[in-house]
Amino acid sequence: MLTFTFRRLILSIPTLLFISFIIFGLLQLAPGDPMAQVPLTVPPDVKQKMREALGLGAPWYVQYYKWLIQFFWIEPKIFIDYLTNTSFLLGWLPDTAFYQGELRVISWQTRSPVMDIVVQRMPQTLWVVGLSYVVGIVIAIPIGIYSAYKHYSVFDQAGTFITMIGFSIPPFFTGPLLIVIFSVYLGWLPSIYDTTHVVTDWASFKVQIFQMIMPVMVLALQTTAQISRYMRGAMLDNLNQDYVRTARAKGLREGVVVMVHVLRNSMIPVVTIIALGMPAIFGGAIITENVFKVNGIGQLLLTALFANDLPMVMTLTFIFAILIVLFNLIADVLYGLLDPRIRYD
Repeated sequence: MLTFTFRRLILSIPTLLFISFIIFGLLQLAPGDPMAQVPLTVPPDVKQKMREALGLGAPWYVQYYKWLIQFFWIEPKIFIDYLTNTSFLLGWLPDTAFYQGELRVISWQTRSPVMDIVVQRMPQTLWVVGLSYVVGIVIAIPIGIYSAYKHYSVFDQAGTFITMIGFSIPPFFTGPLLIVIFSVYLGWLPSIYDTTHVVTDWASFKVQIFQMIMPVMVLALQTTAQISRYMRGAMLDNLNQDYVRTARAKGLREGVVVMVHVLRNSMIPVVTIIALGMPAIFGGAIITENVFKVNGIGQLLLTALFANDLPMVMTLTFIFAILIVLFNLIADVLYGLLDPRIRYD
């Protein structure tokens, strides 16, 4: 297993470099000019100096090389300095000073380092999108198990109906619908997510919970619908296998048969869905974050696209690509842990 993991990590390096080159090429071909938002009163020679300061005057391969150096060499040095100097977990290590003031990846829109903005937005995304994913998984797996065990029952039919609703209705419909019902008519929940709210006591914690309910419900509905259907299908496939009849013939309790033997084998395809959905937590939910005004990663990406902020878009999309490759590897490793028949070495 260790050999397979190491081999996959090595092979992921050229894969990620190729992905970064494709992303950079597509963004270079995209229409738009970052100087378009500059006021018309600015003289052309000043615009040209601003363009050169942003690195737009250099050839495309020079821009790509500078971005690689900044992302893979300079930003990791800043991260290591943070871990050893100010972080809680590794602050006991000797302080480092690898970063010596080199030029970082700068946002064309805000003129500030891209990774600093990403770090500022990440907690809001983890609060809302991450919690909704956890809630969706916790609800979906028991529903899928019980629906498969009691297939074609009233519970199974009701679960199928609700999951079809979750699949069919997009978040740009369910989001405003919940706002109209719970905010406008009932007045129970706030319609806008306050990103400046700070949790300091029990009262502020309740305010945070109330403002998270609707965006979490919208996103958890989709997650529950997807994972519960995969869980139900995998459980139905395994409930009719020979090893299940053998386990029952040996006198094992029904709970042990279902929750130990059947569930473990049924989790293999579900692990794939869960692992591939994990990057979406960090990517945020663009539509839902904009509906509820959550100042997270998804809204940051959309704002950068409208502003032609290519360094921000390039960095965010490449981070998503890294997460997808990483969680694909994690899913493959979990296969071997869940199914002893799978061996990579």
